[in-house]
Amino acid sequence: MEDLSPKKSDLEAIEIASIDEIRSVQLDRMRKTLHHAYTNSPFYKAKFDAVGVYPDDLKDLSDLSKFPFTVKQDLRDNYPFGMFAVPQDQLARVHASSGTTGKPTVVGYTKNDIDMWSDVVARSLRASGVRKGDIAHVAYGYGLFTGGLGAHYGAEKLGCTVIPVSGGMTERQVTLIQDFKPRAIMVTPSYLLSILDEFHTQGIDPRETSLAVGIFGAEPWTNAMRQEIEHQFDMHAVDIYGLSEVIGPGVANECVETKDGLHIWEDHFYPEIIDPETGEVLPDGSEGELVFTSLTKEAFPIIRYRTRDLTRLLPGTARSMRRMEKVTGRSDDMIILRGVNVFPTQIEEQILKCAGLAAHFQIELNKENRMDSMTVHVEALSQANNDEAKASSAKELSHHIKSAVGVSTKIIVANPGGIARSQGKAVRVVDNRNK
Repeated sequence: MEDLSPKKSDLEAIEIASIDEIRSVQLDRMRKTLHHAYTNSPFYKAKFDAVGVYPDDLKDLSDLSKFPFTVKQDLRDNYPFGMFAVPQDQLARVHASSGTTGKPTVVGYTKNDIDMWSDVVARSLRASGVRKGDIAHVAYGYGLFTGGLGAHYGAEKLGCTVIPVSGGMTERQVTLIQDFKPRAIMVTPSYLLSILDEFHTQGIDPRETSLAVGIFGAEPWTNAMRQEIEHQFDMHAVDIYGLSEVIGPGVANECVETKDGLHIWEDHFYPEIIDPETGEVLPDGSEGELVFTSLTKEAFPIIRYRTRDLTRLLPGTARSMRRMEKVTGRSDDMIILRGVNVFPTQIEEQILKCAGLAAHFQIELNKENRMDSMTVHVEALSQANNDEAKASSAKELSHHIKSAVGVSTKIIVANPGGIARSQGKAVRVVDNRNK
């Protein structure tokens, strides 16, 4: 893989500013954000008044802990536009979640918000090793989902030539990669596995493509998956983080020269780590739930939003701003199986240890004789697609999961292609226990 490290001269001054400079910027912007939210958002005025806290109570960054949390249910309760802090005629765009588990969460952007979002995605792409003039293949979904348009505008802001492919039509994805020769691809890691399958189906070696870097987000993925992707494509694989409630993709990104966690763009998004049970703010280095406060958003300022993502905050390395570890899972995605906490990423890590298995999987939860049970559905690689090899792979995976995670599981090894493919975010868990 080629060295894609950006030159220091290419970086924005704030990326390598002193910690004191960054904290000063944050304090100034946080005060303005709290005043903007209190003055212009009836939701936040009522929320602050209810606990007797006001914008002027913020004397120091640590005073943010006095302010109440915002949670996803708040957005649903104020559907569609009750969280906004500008009149409708100042909105340039609206995005929303899929709403598969209830009312969708709706977020809005002014023209300045779109410009800021484009800036942080462009910064993320540059940190990933993408440069002005590169061709960027965007295979995130376009539409109400923030991934596609967020990536698109950021790539254009950096000066890339953008191929707005969106998700799906996997055969065509491979054709366009072969014909247009992009240097960067932005896609969910699970959908890249589908693209990888299509390369193999067409008899094309993915290591011979023009791709030099993949920027992967929208779902948790492991360092073991990174190694698999980098081996299969001979390209760098870096992590981008974001969520629509905070802005979309571009809240944080790994730097290609270190790949040691995601640098949070702290001049726009202030992070905290809290105990998910008590809400207590934890010191840097502690694992807990990630909380964000926006510092520059106009249409939809967000104060202490509980992401449910579990991670740690660490000092900066390639940039001055703090890093967050790769997200190990979400507190609301955690499976509690017979008293043991299990995350899908833990299962993924064990699957990738098995030479006879592909990386595609799905976890099925059932209740048998009043006891919870887990079945892991995986698929054999073509060279290990016989009864003896499948039985051996099932035994090996069951052993790895028991040893590393601490739960007994049933393993079903399907034929190649037997696990449903994702064209966006993968559905990793099917929970039948309450059906």
